[in-house]
Order: sequence, then C-alpha cells, then structure tokens
Amino acid sequence: MQTNIINGKEIANQLLTTAAEKMAAAGKPVGLAVVIVGENAASQVYVRNKVNACAKTGISSTRYDLPETLSEAELLAQIHALNADDSVHGILVQLPLPKHIDAEKVLETIAVEKDVDGFHTTHMGRLVADLPSLRPCTPAGCMLLLQSTGVNLAGANAVVVGRSHIVGKPMAIMLINAGATVTVCNSKTKDLAAVCRNADVLVAAVGRANFITKDMIKPGAIVIDVGINRLEDGSITGDVDFAGAQGIAGAITPVPGGVGPMTIAMLVHNTLSAADIVLT
Repeated sequence: MQTNIINGKEIANQLLTTAAEKMAAAGKPVGLAVVIVGENAASQVYVRNKVNACAKTGISSTRYDLPETLSEAELLAQIHALNADDSVHGILVQLPLPKHIDAEKVLETIAVEKDVDGFHTTHMGRLVADLPSLRPCTPAGCMLLLQSTGVNLAGANAVVVGRSHIVGKPMAIMLINAGATVTVCNSKTKDLAAVCRNADVLVAAVGRANFITKDMIKPGAIVIDVGINRLEDGSITGDVDFAGAQGIAGAITPVPGGVGPMTIAMLVHNTLSAADIVLT
C-alpha cells in the first residue's frame, strides 16, 4: 500500500495566501499581541514563526517579552491593558508559563473575543455545543488536514491518543461534531495497541517520540501526528514511527511539515475572525 503524505505546509500556505487577500480587501488594520514570559527556547521558536506568519498576511503583531521573574499580578495587569486596547484584536499568551503563574487564571483573563488560541472556557463550551466560536488552533488545523484527504468522518472510527485541554479533548469534540465515533485514550488505556488498530482515523497527541508503532496502525488508516519531540541528536520527530507507518497507513502527516504549519495558519484565521474579517 502506498502511503499518502499530507503536506500541511502547502495547505497552510494556501490558507495564509487567502488570509492576505482578505486582509487587503478589508482595508482595515488588524493587531495581534503576543505575550511570552521567560526564555524558553521552544517558545521563542514558536513565537517567531507566529509573528512571521502574521507579517505575511498583513497582521500587525506586537511581542511582549516579559522576564521569568514577572509576578502573576503583573502579567494579569498586562493582559487587562491589552483587553482594553482597541487596536488589539487578538491576544496570545505563549505556553508554558513559569510555575509560579497560574496558567488557567491567565487564559481566563483574556477577553473572550480576543482569545485567538480558543482556550477560554466560553469557547470550549460553545465547541461542545457545536456553536460558532474561535476554535483551538491545533485541532482545528487537524480537521482541515483530514478534510484534505477526502475522508468521510461520518460513522468513521476515530481514536485520539492524548487528552490535553489544548489538543486531545477539543480534537475529540470536533470529531464527534463531524459524526465520527470517537475513543479518547490515555496512559491507563487497556490494550492501547488494539484500540488504535480499530481506528480509521488515528490522532497522536501524547508528546512521546515514536510512541505509535506500526503494529498499532490499521491498514489504510489516516494518521495525524501532533507530536513534536526533539531527539538527543537535535532532530525533530513526531509521536508516530513515521518510517514504520509507511506502507500501512493510507495517509499520514509528517513531522515537521504537517500539523505545525496548520496551527499557525489557524491562529491567523482566528485573528482575522476576531477582527470581523471572514475568510470563507
């Protein structure tokens, strides 16, 4: 069996091109505030990529690089100021935050209409109810990748490995809303391999390099690899044994070049939506 490689970078670039066209047609300034606390190396890379994507589409992004020693009260005050700033349409607080700061409290402080990450409980509640909202970027991007394969999710068996608030849970809800029969797995799932082998659609979001092996993949399944793991030699790999999946999976996302670019494209999409610029 030939395994189709799902080119997330190409699809994301198409989305960014559309976003730039819509921005130009709208003729209005759109502002994104990106808040980063501390010097986390991975966070610095993610933020740089997000700022670059905004620049490509015409969004004006402003970075707020804050020290690791910043107090929670000082961070909340910064967010309140951005909430009140009419030139800012979207606010993104890069995770993780230092341990002395309550990330949940910070995310809930962002004004709902400016929460372009889609993490606020209001957005999550509307997602569960299948109502319009700003969707969490990574799972929303995954849904577009699935759409690109032409798969009919209605009635499909979907397995999500990982139950985080950022990816796993919203991913499962989006699949449910699309009509799939969904199983959400975690580290305590009994006979995980057997559960995965029943999946027509398998989403790996556990953060463990090559955790999903070829014996866990149903022949012909569509595999979405959300994981980004850095190995000792400095290379990047996903949660799925990509080489082992070749010839078994019907389609798979690579790492890098799969889900990552889509996450950034969906951030741009959400920022324009927050500014009342419709992309579709």
